[in-house]
Order: sequence, then C-alpha cells, then structure tokens
Amino acid sequence: MKHRIDPKVDCVFKAILGTEDNRHLLVHFLNAILGAELPSPITSVELLNPARDREFASDKMHIVDVKARDHFSRLFQIEIQMVREPDLSQRMIYCWADLYTKQIHRGDRYDKLQPAYSIWLLDAELTPHDEPPIHRYKLRDEFNQTLIEHGGIWMIELTKCQLAEVATEQQRWLKLFVEGETLNDVDLPEWMQTPEMRKAMKVLHDFSEKEENYHIYASRLDYERRQRTQDEFNDMQRDRDLALLNLTNAEQQIQALQAEIQRLKSTRR
Repeated sequence: MKHRIDPKVDCVFKAILGTEDNRHLLVHFLNAILGAELPSPITSVELLNPARDREFASDKMHIVDVKARDHFSRLFQIEIQMVREPDLSQRMIYCWADLYTKQIHRGDRYDKLQPAYSIWLLDAELTPHDEPPIHRYKLRDEFNQTLIEHGGIWMIELTKCQLAEVATEQQRWLKLFVEGETLNDVDLPEWMQTPEMRKAMKVLHDFSEKEENYHIYASRLDYERRQRTQDEFNDMQRDRDLALLNLTNAEQQIQALQAEIQRLKSTRR
C-alpha cells in the first residue's frame, strides 16, 4: 500500500462497519464482541445511519458512529473514540439511554422495548492501568443481580489490548484495530487470513490507494491530532487552575492560623 492507514480513524472505521456493502462485517463484529451475551446470534442487520458515497466525497463527516437493528429488533451502537474527553463516561450513558428510549413514543407500551447494546472502542485508558481492557456495564444492584437483561454498555480500552496470539474472533477484531496501521496487504499475517479480515483490509487499501479517499483520511487524521493536542492543552490548563486554587486555599489557611496565633498570644498577656 502507498500509505499506512489506521482503522481507528473515524472515516475508516465507518467504512469498515457502517456501509451497506459491509453489513456482513458488522454482523461478524457484533457477534464477536457480544458473544455469549446474546441469547441468539445476529444473522442480519439494518443500518440506521449508513455511510454513503457522498459522505466519503467530503472530509466533513459529522456522524461517525454506527447504529443498527437486527432481525429481533435489538439495537446496536458502535463508536470509536481517539481522544479522551473529560465527560466521556456521561456521554456513554447518555448515548445508550438515547438509543434505548427512542424505541417507543408517547402512548406506546413499554413491552415494545428491546435490548440496546452500546459498544465503545477507546484509543485511551479510562480506567486504572491494572484493570482489564474490556468492561461490561449493566443495571445491577449491590448483590450483582441484574434488574433486566436489556443490553448495556461495552467499553474496550484498545491501548490495553496487547494480543500476541489470536484464539477468538473477538481477539481478531481487536487486534485489527490495534495493529491495523502496521499491516501491509501484500503480506498479511496468518491471523488476518479470514474472509472478514481480508475484506476489512481492502477498505484500508482503498483509503491508501485512492487519492480522494486518502485526502479524506489525512484530513480526519489531522483533525484528530489537533483535537488531541487541544485536549492535552485543556488538561494542562485545568491542572494549573487547580494548583492555583489549592495554593490560594493554603495561603488562606496559613493566614487564618497566623491570625489565631496572634489572638492566642494577645489573650495570654
């Protein structure tokens, strides 16, 4: 390939999992990630926000998540996140709740609600480093009893996924997103020798070889790099402001102690 392509960049991610031509890849990905959590495997999906050719003809892509409904009316949302947002946890909950609640409208019965699954692939760590990379969040009580089996939030920290070997389809997909930028379609490793991985690699090849596609990719990559830099600057500013606030509080406490010492001295005279 002419250029290395990172499958985590949003336009590439959506081209792999969010187009009509690649719906079978989305089915395979969802079954691989959710696995035993599903009472029955997914056999087909309807894309609710498919990427279209005109979107890839412009670098102004705004909707970069993938939403789908399967033949049981179960709902799925997949999003890739390259930068760590300050309120990302709240956003995850909001997106799942929005996906779940929009199934019914005023006057509808609650029994129309079907499970909703929100999958987040993060190119950052949101939990402590010693925790596992895959987290499954559901509605549970203090005794670990689930209120209702209606999906939940799956969060995968890709930076923690160091996979030397591939034993499952889930590991195969995660390894693609972690190591995809280092791959070359001329000499694919053994773990990439499946129909799904070769098809995903074709998407990377098209972004590398087609000038128009590579222009979109480069623009999105540059945007995400600038966003990451801005986020790091904002973090530094927040740390500085917090340090100044702590310093101000410490100075006020010292002044209060000095005043108390002077008061005590004056009462002893």
